[in-house]
Amino acid sequence: MIGLLIIACEIGFWVFILLGLFFRYIAGKKKIGFMMFACTPVLDLLLLISTAVDLHNGAEADTLHGIAAVYIGVSIAFGSRMIKWADARFAHRFAGGPKPDKGPRHGKEHAKKERAGWFRHFIAWVIGAAILAGMHLFIGDAERTEPLMQMASLWTIILAIDFLYSFSFTLYPKKAR
Repeated sequence: MIGLLIIACEIGFWVFILLGLFFRYIAGKKKIGFMMFACTPVLDLLLLISTAVDLHNGAEADTLHGIAAVYIGVSIAFGSRMIKWADARFAHRFAGGPKPDKGPRHGKEHAKKERAGWFRHFIAWVIGAAILAGMHLFIGDAERTEPLMQMASLWTIILAIDFLYSFSFTLYPKKAR
């Protein structure tokens, strides 16, 4: 059930974004568009509550419960960035907006962009790890919540690898061709 809910939340996220963009640029209803964007965190809350209730009702914690926490952390940390990304492209395509800037591709500015991306990943990790720890404490059974702790450990390794990659551009900036 949780796996299907994660998929539904991801689909719902993009449906709300597309509806928001439609109302903002095509229908000319900016307030309704803003309300559609504002609905996206409700999906995270729904997923969080559903996951907690599922575990509380005796479900064995598994990878999907861990992925739900990761999804929520990433959605909160990167959601506004994804909305801005979609907004720039939609405005360019349907409302005569400027061509979206792809950002710096080399030098110190590229390194700065990579570091900022890692810090956003770190925020997602903090949120997701807090949710994983909260579910672990909420259940109170280390054996039942072992997959959640494994997910936290795996994500910590991924965060460390991302740190090495992102900060490598500070020491060895990409050069223009």
